[in-house]
Amino acid sequence: MTGGHCWGYGEDDGPSEWHRYFPIAQGNRQSPINIVPNQAVFNSNLKPLVVSYQQCMSINISNNGHSVMVEFDDHDDKAVISGGPLEEAYRLKQFHFHWGTKRNQGSEHTVDGRSFPSELHLVHWNAQKYSSFGEAAAAPDGLAVIGIFLDTGGEHPGLNRLTDALYMVRFKGTKAQFDDFDPKCLLPSSLEYWTYPGSLTTPPLNESVIWIVLKESIKVSEKQMEKFRKTLLFTGEEEDERIHMVNNFRPPQPLNGRKVQASFKC
Repeated sequence: MTGGHCWGYGEDDGPSEWHRYFPIAQGNRQSPINIVPNQAVFNSNLKPLVVSYQQCMSINISNNGHSVMVEFDDHDDKAVISGGPLEEAYRLKQFHFHWGTKRNQGSEHTVDGRSFPSELHLVHWNAQKYSSFGEAAAAPDGLAVIGIFLDTGGEHPGLNRLTDALYMVRFKGTKAQFDDFDPKCLLPSSLEYWTYPGSLTTPPLNESVIWIVLKESIKVSEKQMEKFRKTLLFTGEEEDERIHMVNNFRPPQPLNGRKVQASFKC
């Protein structure tokens, strides 16, 4: 429940209807987008992205009715990203996934119109400028999200501990302890990226995100993707209906004149 309205990914209240409750859904800085690599502008001033997750502390895993989320202790700078397009260090708050029903759909961002089976979002906030995640989420430079595409390939060993834990949060509203998970294992070997100013991709859709979408995907097995599709539910334990959590992605939004910058030459 957000802003007094129920929202989800169903036909009646799905992404195409979110503007009825959240007018910013039709704003000029909405996400995700379709990234067209040969239209992205190489910017030699963009710094390499620095990911410092050495001492990060995962706390729990939860099903919020829209995705599966792993939360972190963000009271200090144990886990931050810096460099890239960022002027400050941003603290890791949580990560979550979006996925489809089959291997050619599921990611939120697309590349030259191509969808991936899933997309991972590592959500960070600007604790140097703002006093809380909520305050940062309302500011134009408050959040920085790393987007990583998951593509079908071999098994991803780092993901197994997470997919093995999904049964604990099968139902909407459930939460379980999930300690000592190092998200660094989910990063690809190259941190080359595209970046653009955007928004949250779920309500309240705040236009507060500096997006950093990595060029290189990580490979996961079809069996690992099936665990997401078949274990998790949009529905709570007390509900009679059992609705599998799939297609929890928002389609690409208009670019509205924004420039996508690249840290690398095509």
